[in-house]
Amino acid sequence: MPEPLLEIKNLKVHFPTDDGLVKAVDGVNLTLYPGQTLGVVGESGSGKSVTWLTVMGLVTKKEAIIEGEILFRGQDLLKLPVDELRNIRGSKMGMVFQDPMSSLHPFFKVGDQIVEAIRAHQRMSKREAMDLAIDMLRRVGIPRPEERARQYPHEFSGGMRQRAMIAMALVLNPDVLIADEPTTALDVTVQAQILDLIDRLEQEFNAAVVIITHDLGVVAEHADDILVMYAGKPVEFGERRDIYYGAHHPYTWGLLQSIARLDEAERERLRPIRGLPPSLIFVPPGCAFHPRCPYAFDRCSKESPELIPENGHHASACFLPLADKERIFKEEVLQRS
Repeated sequence: MPEPLLEIKNLKVHFPTDDGLVKAVDGVNLTLYPGQTLGVVGESGSGKSVTWLTVMGLVTKKEAIIEGEILFRGQDLLKLPVDELRNIRGSKMGMVFQDPMSSLHPFFKVGDQIVEAIRAHQRMSKREAMDLAIDMLRRVGIPRPEERARQYPHEFSGGMRQRAMIAMALVLNPDVLIADEPTTALDVTVQAQILDLIDRLEQEFNAAVVIITHDLGVVAEHADDILVMYAGKPVEFGERRDIYYGAHHPYTWGLLQSIARLDEAERERLRPIRGLPPSLIFVPPGCAFHPRCPYAFDRCSKESPELIPENGHHASACFLPLADKERIFKEEVLQRS
């Protein structure tokens, strides 16, 4: 087994507000290995993005109460000086943000922005950095990269801007690539191209990849492992096959049943998860999902379940007996998914 690349230990990120303490992340434990692709899924507000923005050092102790450890190759990122963390963030960890139009500066040419990222971490002339930027644009599938490097972000399509962001994130050959909703607002054909590109570059660079999404369908063919989050906490973790063919948590069942299928001419309507996600200021006692769960019982409203492995490293935070989880999934979820 290779050495862990990244270990997150009991991470909590709470934001003080006038209305109360927002518990955006409330106890995340995770280990990431080189070459692994992790899908992180959940509704908006489940803590997915905040977790990984904190890993990148983009949520700081000046704005949030942060507890726990984030170990990158044994170094706790939460204890590093700002300069050291900035160096790791650029050269060892890269991030593709949800909206490339707002992430790329509108007043600067795309090539110049990639050059700036390179020269912030490597001693290199502008000409050498531009050659590297053009080569990276070519590798992510942008046609006529020399010409495109001299253009502004508004001259790129949505898919091309996303490719440019991936080029910028990968140009320094990072060990970890974090893609936050990389396919949002793209049509399905471009979505597939972007995900295939991330797969190919992961193999080429041997990077660990984290794909953050609200849609289980997006990571169906691209993730090795999947982490499902709800109300700031992990509620299920397992290999891709564990989640798609044997999920154990009622929230994951709801996500699976909300995936649209195009291979069936007729089927019943999609089944949304009833109710609304909870306020992260007033999180329900016990299991946070119990007010929306059709299988909840008294214990669920009083005790908070732990994320406990039940079959290999497949783990779920649910009080239902394993036999009941397997029966419900087989009889109700599979037939409707």
